[in-house]
Amino acid sequence: MPVSTSVTTTVAVWAGGLRRAVRDSVSGLPREFWWLWTSTLVNRLGAFVATFMALYLTLDRGYSASYAGLVASLHGLGGVVSALGAGVLTDRLGRRPTILIAQVSTAASVALLGFMRDPVAIAAVAFLVGMASNASRPAVQAMIADIVRPEDRVKAFSLNYWAINLGFAVSAAGAGFVAQYSYLAGFLGEAVLTLACAVVVFLKVPESRPEGTGPAGTAGEGGVPGPAAGGSAGAGAGLGTVLRDGRFMSVVGLSFVVALIFQQGYVGLPVAMGADGFDSADYGTAIAVNGALIVILQIPVTRFIQHRDPRRLLIVSSVLAGYGFGLTAFAGSLGVYALTVVVWTLAEIVNAPTQTGLVVRLSPLHGRGRYQGMYTMSWSAAALIAPLMSGFVIDRFGANWLWGACAALGTAAGLGYWLLVRGLSDPEGGGGPENDAGVVAAPPKTRGGADGAPAIMAGNPDL
Repeated sequence: MPVSTSVTTTVAVWAGGLRRAVRDSVSGLPREFWWLWTSTLVNRLGAFVATFMALYLTLDRGYSASYAGLVASLHGLGGVVSALGAGVLTDRLGRRPTILIAQVSTAASVALLGFMRDPVAIAAVAFLVGMASNASRPAVQAMIADIVRPEDRVKAFSLNYWAINLGFAVSAAGAGFVAQYSYLAGFLGEAVLTLACAVVVFLKVPESRPEGTGPAGTAGEGGVPGPAAGGSAGAGAGLGTVLRDGRFMSVVGLSFVVALIFQQGYVGLPVAMGADGFDSADYGTAIAVNGALIVILQIPVTRFIQHRDPRRLLIVSSVLAGYGFGLTAFAGSLGVYALTVVVWTLAEIVNAPTQTGLVVRLSPLHGRGRYQGMYTMSWSAAALIAPLMSGFVIDRFGANWLWGACAALGTAAGLGYWLLVRGLSDPEGGGGPENDAGVVAAPPKTRGGADGAPAIMAGNPDL
């Protein structure tokens, strides 16, 4: 066989295998999910405020770095405050209305922020932006859990996470050019894109909240007991019930620890690199590895892990995250810094969709919004505390102690997950939640669907 023919055959086989891998990675998901995914991607394409707020305040408005830090903290505090409220709205009002309210409010507050000049007004509106922009997360996560089959949820959460990072990567590059022209144009551009997300959700995404209420103590998925409270499942999954759910709150605590570790890539790492003599461009190069790897590897890695034991994945990813940052203590060149980013990014790729899937398994059907809200709050709280943690440790003890603390926290989180999930059943063991007698019940139905799929909202006949 001629060499050219052999090479052509090899390329064709490789291309065919790649097409099959891509098809397997995105197949089996409902059309409603892809509209929600599109909305997420468009939303992150407009992420101007989160990326350029500090530069806007210091370079364009002339405020101090301390004031910029205060505004960033208020923005994060808004996310913490809204997480629980948005979770309650998700269960009571519905997933779709909560997303629409959050996106319209985000668009309005971001546009308003661009016109603020008084420092107190800027800080107040930044707090509102933080509240509004974070409010859609519990609803989006609950909706994905509603409309996607249990065996496909890790894939779905991973694809959603991939859209967030892809949109953010493109936004960071494009918004930089916009900022050179006009910061106000960036604020207004984000407002317009966020409104476009709301239009997509309004026209294409039906409500998915389960209809009616079930018996008290509705089980979670995979045989994991849900909260046992009086009244209906919807009423039984109040915030008090969530707080009394010891196993779930343990997951929230562990996710907070893991989030503290990952946040150091954005608060501790640049400070440590600066102390070692590296400039902002060097840090940008190192952290760009994180976004690039997520965009490139998220889908193939998810295909590899989606049917593997989530318990082991959480343990391994937590330890890998801790020691990935721990290796930073030995970094003395840009290449080694980039290598440490590779290690903890691999942990992030595995941990994010797996942990979100565990939260769904532990959530009762009619309390998914509140449970997702509490889980979202753990990450928002970590974003608030991580800068304080890194600053205190670096100032008092040095950066190497921070990286050692990350390794210790990762080890503790891995041990915590090992202790926590020993009693969990196989999430793909089949069937729906177990009832009190231990019998696997049929999966609960949602509106209008004989097969448990969400019904089509009136006004969206094309779905």
